[in-house]
Amino acid sequence: MQQPLSGVRVIDLTRILSGPFCTMLLGDMGADVIKIESGRDGDPIRKAGARVNELSWYFASFNRNKRSMALELRSARGKEILARMLQTADVLVENYRPGVLAEMGFDDERLGQLNPRLVVASITGYGTSGPYADRPAFDFVIQAMSGFMSTNGPEGTPPIRSAPPITDLVAGLYAAYGVVNALRTRDRTGQGQRVDSSMMGGMVSMFAYLTSDYLATGALPQRTGNDHPITAPYGLFSTSDGEIAVAPSTDEILLRFLTLIGLAHLMDDPRFKTNALRMFHRKELNAMIDEQLSSDTQANWIRRLNDGGVPCGKVQDIGEVMRDPQMLHQEMVLDIEHPGHGQVKMVGFPVKLSGSPCAVRHPAPEYGQHTAEIMRELGLAEDGKPLSSAA
Repeated sequence: MQQPLSGVRVIDLTRILSGPFCTMLLGDMGADVIKIESGRDGDPIRKAGARVNELSWYFASFNRNKRSMALELRSARGKEILARMLQTADVLVENYRPGVLAEMGFDDERLGQLNPRLVVASITGYGTSGPYADRPAFDFVIQAMSGFMSTNGPEGTPPIRSAPPITDLVAGLYAAYGVVNALRTRDRTGQGQRVDSSMMGGMVSMFAYLTSDYLATGALPQRTGNDHPITAPYGLFSTSDGEIAVAPSTDEILLRFLTLIGLAHLMDDPRFKTNALRMFHRKELNAMIDEQLSSDTQANWIRRLNDGGVPCGKVQDIGEVMRDPQMLHQEMVLDIEHPGHGQVKMVGFPVKLSGSPCAVRHPAPEYGQHTAEIMRELGLAEDGKPLSSAA
C-alpha cells in the first residue's frame, strides 16, 4: 500500500517527546524514519515510564515505524556518516538547543551544499532566534511562560498545569504539519527549506477566543474552572449519582437543554435573556440546573440530552476511555506485537485516510537494531570502522 509519505526518508536526530512525536506522525503516514541514537543507552525515554518485559511502553508508543541507528555524532566518523545520509534524505528533524547542529558542522550553508532539496525541521522551546532562544525549555516551564497555566483552574485559585505534556505535543504536531507543507512546496520548486516549530509559539496559537478577546478589549481572561469563559450555562452539572459535562453553545441548543430538563421558562426570565446576563447570574443559573438534574441519574441524562441534540457526557478516567466503545470502534487502542516483548497496547491514529491509511508497519526498534542494515544501504558495510570510533 502506498501511504502519503511512502518513499520519503526522514533522518531523526530527536529524543524525549516533541521531536519523536513529530517523526512518529511522519512514520505513521509512511515515511522511512531513521532514528539516530548515541551514548550507552540511546534515547532517555527508553528507560522512562512503565516497563513491561523490559520495554518502556512510553518509548514504544512514540517510536513506532522507525529504524534505529547507533551513531556517535560527536565523532568525526559519525559526522561523516550523517553527511552521507543527508545527501539522499528528504527530511532532517532535530530538537537540539538552537545552534548545536551548526556547532556540529551542519549549519544551513553546509546542509544546503549537501542536499539543496533537504527539508530541515527544528523543534525548540522558544524559537531559533530572539531573546529567549538559548533558554532551556521544558513542558511545565512553557505551560507557565505561554500563558496557558494562567487560564486554568477555578476562580481565586493558583494557576494549574495540564497533566499531559501539551506543549511538547503541539510543537511536534506543528513540526510535522510544517514538514509536509515544505515537501509539497518542494514538489513545485525543487528546493528544500527550513521549518521552525516552537513549544511556546505553538501554545500561544491555541488560545482561540481567549487571545482574540484580549487583543480586542485589553481585558485579561479570568480563570473560570469548568465554566466556560464566555458562555453560560456551560460546564459540569450534578445529577443524582455523578456529574455530567453539558455544552449548550448556542441559544438554540440552550433552549433544547432547558426544555428537556424542565426549565424552558428561564429563557423569558429577565436575568437570563442574553448570554451577558446569564454570565452575570451564572451561579444562580447553575444552581437551578443542578437542582433539576439531581432528579435523575447520570446515564439517563446523558442518553436523553444527546438524543435531544444537546452535547453532553461524563468525565471519564483514562481507563474508561481505553474501554470506551466509540474509541474501540475507531481503533484508537492498538495491540502491536513487539518481538521479544510480547503484545504492546498503544494509542491509535486520530487521522483516518480512506485510501492510504496510517499503519504500524513495524514496532519501536531496539537501540541500534538497524545500524548494519542502514550501513549496507549507504554502501559502507565493509569499511571496517566501528560507528562509535573517534577520528
